[in-house]
Amino acid sequence: MQALGQNPIGGADLLRGAFTVQAEGCVVIWFGISQGRRLIHPSQADNLCVTKQGLGCINYLIHMSIYFTKFSRRAAAFLLLTSMALPLLAADKPKGFTLEKGDDAYTIKYKGELFTKYVIKSESNKPYLWPVIGPTGKPVTRAYPMETIDGEQHDHPHHRSIWFGHEDVSGVETWHEQRTFDESKSASMKERAKRLGQTKHREFKKVEVKNDQVLLVTADDYYDVNGKKFMEDERRYAFQINGDQRVIDCDITFKAVGEPVIFNDAKDAGFSVRVPTLMAVDSKMGGHILTSEGKTDKDAWGTRAKWCSYYGPLDGEMVGITMFNHPSSFRYPTPWHVRTYGLLTANPFGTKNLDKTAEDGTTTLKPGDKLVLRHRIILHKGDPKAADIEAAYKAYANEKK
Repeated sequence: MQALGQNPIGGADLLRGAFTVQAEGCVVIWFGISQGRRLIHPSQADNLCVTKQGLGCINYLIHMSIYFTKFSRRAAAFLLLTSMALPLLAADKPKGFTLEKGDDAYTIKYKGELFTKYVIKSESNKPYLWPVIGPTGKPVTRAYPMETIDGEQHDHPHHRSIWFGHEDVSGVETWHEQRTFDESKSASMKERAKRLGQTKHREFKKVEVKNDQVLLVTADDYYDVNGKKFMEDERRYAFQINGDQRVIDCDITFKAVGEPVIFNDAKDAGFSVRVPTLMAVDSKMGGHILTSEGKTDKDAWGTRAKWCSYYGPLDGEMVGITMFNHPSSFRYPTPWHVRTYGLLTANPFGTKNLDKTAEDGTTTLKPGDKLVLRHRIILHKGDPKAADIEAAYKAYANEKK
């Protein structure tokens, strides 16, 4: 706030949403803001300030008195600019969620700030979420390969932030991408490239935007290397804010097309997150893995749990990415394909590949039947204990699906 004075000073800062006017010799503009209180005459006021928040609040009454000591063209111009600026200042940022539709991605924002983008068209063979902004305002998934940043790990180019893939569904590969095989020197990987398929977004079946949630229901088609469709899915994404936590729900329902679909037992399969390099355990910057059953870091790999958390420092602040597995999800509690280099995958398909003592997890999906995966991702501050993850999981588990 600025004090009234005799010097010819006045100004506006539209970008910051604040407007300040002072005595300008020939004209004085006074804005009094009250909320059930007596207005103070400008002769009794020491300060003068109108903020965007005050103008935008319905419960506030805004009063303006104009006192002329001498009128001039300069004063008239000043008044005109002031009257034009006020409507702009009164337009607050969105108070909740908004959605921007594009050909390549749908952009989800909260209070005008980016939450995430659901990318449906890219050089990849599958849709994915990126970037994903956490509770501190920083991205909480790795940028590579969508963007190359110095200091990040540049491995596994098929790890696209948050995605679903499977290395062997009826012989079709959707976990890896062509870029993976192009960069690999392995003969076996080159051979696998011959059965590379794709998951293609077909349509948005439902789009719902509310103050407290964005709901996207999508339909996706799975194609083999020859372009034949063999499976489809319906994905239900719900984006919410819960206090200082950000929540992403993802339910995926698979359906066979024409003939039975075989989900082979595979290590590289499932709903996945690739965390930032700074959070990875192997970076030795303070990152850790913890499951609901108390398994930590490398000991968490291949074990079953209700939830799995990856947490660590991000630009000086401790943040976490915790994935829940709903009791109604396929093969609950899921095995976790979670790696100390930064991968977090809920993989109910690869039972024997993740645990040599388990039975083969190959399963057949017949036409007319459904296979459903249900997960929630919590983006939170602090470690799982500080974020009270166990209580959050119990609330999620009690939700009827």
